[in-house]
Amino acid sequence: MIEIKNLTKKFGQNLILDNISFSVEKGEILGFLGPNGAGKTTTMKIITSFWSPTSGQVLIDGFDMVKDSLLARKKIGYLPETVPLYEDMRVFEYLKFIAEIRGLSKIETKRRVKEVVLICGLSKVLRQPIEELSKGFRQRVGLAQAIMHQPDILILDEPTTGLDPNQIVEIRDLIKTIGREKTVIFSTHILSEVSATCDRVIIIHNGKIVGKGSPSELMKKSGNAEIIYVKIKGLKNEVEKKLQEMKNVMSVKVKDKEAEDIYGYEIEPMAEVDLREYLSLTVMKNNWSILEFSKKRASLENVFRELTR
Repeated sequence: MIEIKNLTKKFGQNLILDNISFSVEKGEILGFLGPNGAGKTTTMKIITSFWSPTSGQVLIDGFDMVKDSLLARKKIGYLPETVPLYEDMRVFEYLKFIAEIRGLSKIETKRRVKEVVLICGLSKVLRQPIEELSKGFRQRVGLAQAIMHQPDILILDEPTTGLDPNQIVEIRDLIKTIGREKTVIFSTHILSEVSATCDRVIIIHNGKIVGKGSPSELMKKSGNAEIIYVKIKGLKNEVEKKLQEMKNVMSVKVKDKEAEDIYGYEIEPMAEVDLREYLSLTVMKNNWSILEFSKKRASLENVFRELTR
């Protein structure tokens, strides 16, 4: 559905995208991650034909974005980071305007506006001026304009930026609902949203792709699939030293303090190693007390930091 081949973008002498290639299949939700300035928005602006590449090719359902720009753009709905809204318009006026400039007939406009209002949950604000809407409802209106012409592809640049936790969940669920029928590229800084929303992830850093795969695949590739948290009663310096000396331990971090001789430690084992036996023997040998113990999977945040530092 989307194919990016050897995409490069320069502004003057500044290299923003460095020969990147990837594809997105029909019906897939792709998470596009990277630190500020990594090249995410630049890539999206090239895919949507706002900017031209310095070199390389973008194919949208077989159409070249440079040679067949109008045909390719008809297949795309785009929500930029700054939502393009006319604040003096009421919601229904704005949606009607978007339908008309997308070339829908009067009958199609009436039908489609009703559909997107239901899909995006805009019924109760339909007659409000856009300037009076909350950030969450503005994002909903932005999504509504992006899907008005029933595009096959959605490009969403930071759609949850500035939202509160409840609004983030609402927009995430809305993207997942829309994504059942669309191909979606979705950029964000909220890594938990990627795990909850996306089928596959691409991580970009300094204009290059540094990681790709499903969230679970990326975590396995990082070699840090599991972390052990343990709270121990014992002298901090001694405990930390002995834990670090244990067999098959990669790192030990002091995470929190409950009392003068009670600390929580995060232990990262070697790949595929179960540390529980080694840990219990070390604790008994040194006459410490374990007050809390848990195992957790390494998060996508760990992988992101590792690949972009």
